[in-house]
Amino acid sequence: MSDPGALAPLVRRYEHGSRVPGWDRAADLSKNPAVVPDPATTPVPDDLRALIEDYMTRYPDRRSASIPSLRAAQRVHGWLSPTAVEQVAAVMRLTPGYLIAVATFYDMFEHRPVGEHTVFVCTNISCSLRGADRIYEAMQDLAGDDPRFNIRGFECLGACDIAPMASVDSIYIGPLSLDDCSTLIQQLRDGAEPLPDKQLARRPVAARFWQDPPAAALAGEPAGGHAAQGPAASAADERGGPTGGEVDEKDDR
Repeated sequence: MSDPGALAPLVRRYEHGSRVPGWDRAADLSKNPAVVPDPATTPVPDDLRALIEDYMTRYPDRRSASIPSLRAAQRVHGWLSPTAVEQVAAVMRLTPGYLIAVATFYDMFEHRPVGEHTVFVCTNISCSLRGADRIYEAMQDLAGDDPRFNIRGFECLGACDIAPMASVDSIYIGPLSLDDCSTLIQQLRDGAEPLPDKQLARRPVAARFWQDPPAAALAGEPAGGHAAQGPAASAADERGGPTGGEVDEKDDR
């Protein structure tokens, strides 16, 4: 029987590889074990503290509030800086190491300073088959070294029906074409609304859903409530509910 491993070189590896941050960084075993930061000596913004404490009341185990609490800290600091993680750890009475272990599992957390405009280009199978890899590369080329942009590939944004698509500053947009890339990047530079005609929230089916009381109630939303958005939708974070286009808030509940 032939060696199954002989087929491995014939199978093209997914070209972007692993995107999980920190997977290739070894632990520094020379450091002392992390401890829970002292709340008395760890300054935390009052609004952030109140939000984290509110999240903890929603779960039988306070550790279940780690994801929304880290998201809240990321909104305050712009990224999960050591200070941001320490503040969450102090309020939740957890070690920073525990929270970092949670944060490095998810793509929506940033572990370095990033630009104000976040563009997640979905590169999973449905989008990839429809040209998402070229769209991702075009977005990167057009943004260049502009520090205002954070262009990233995303494993799956859960909107295969509008493939190829992207989440642009938490707004789901698609289907995208290569011609859309230059328009979208320029709109963001100009402070304009990105591709309004291709926003998921403005599609007729989405508009009907969020204006329909029974459908909105099933989603935990009031009629005419928050429209479908993508990851990092702060309005959903603050009330702990889904927004119809979230990729991560389902993990908060």
